[in-house]
Amino acid sequence: MTSRPGVDTPDHRGRTGLDLAGRDLDRNPGVRIRDVELTSQGWHVLRRTTFDYRRRDGRWQTQQRETYDRGNGAVVLPYDTERGRILLTRQFRYPAYVNGHPDGMLIEAAAGLLDEDDPHAAIRRESAEELGVVLGPLTHVLDAYMSPGSVTERLHFFAAPYTPAGRTGTGGGVAEEGEDIEVLELPFAEALTMAHDGRITDGKTIMLLQWAALRGPFARRRNV
Repeated sequence: MTSRPGVDTPDHRGRTGLDLAGRDLDRNPGVRIRDVELTSQGWHVLRRTTFDYRRRDGRWQTQQRETYDRGNGAVVLPYDTERGRILLTRQFRYPAYVNGHPDGMLIEAAAGLLDEDDPHAAIRRESAEELGVVLGPLTHVLDAYMSPGSVTERLHFFAAPYTPAGRTGTGGGVAEEGEDIEVLELPFAEALTMAHDGRITDGKTIMLLQWAALRGPFARRRNV
């Protein structure tokens, strides 16, 4: 029998049993999992799942869906209400570049995968690596599935105060992981305008900016 990396023999990250995810799901009586096929195991995992789905009229229908599993993540909007500023990043995003973005350089809130950390620890780690800043108390804003038709990731949204004294380095990310991140300190009002006029097109960042304007630290300071 041919060995299958990621299934019955370790893949390049030492993982096995990657085809088992979802096989035991029974929380929805209208969904019966038939089979899970591992189709790709790069740094992240692509699976094809076959399941029976009971439609609203009671009929059962067999369907297939591909899911991209990259783990869960966290994102944060650091803010300084005294100076009316926030910290964002700019970096090259090839998927955006290949799908019509002029140069692929996206302005975003700092974010990263949880890996083995809880969301709070992960976002403090990412803030130190990407922004070079120590954050104040974290406020949990919301959790959201950003692309639920195909990507399993659940993203944890946070906001936190920072001060100039909390800047501990230049940030920039981890070069060994291919990161080359520019840190942007912007007036909040300018960043909000950028989200409205298309200069900021990243979904998670737009969500945090809108929250900050409507319910967050700048809700009563719209004239900053």
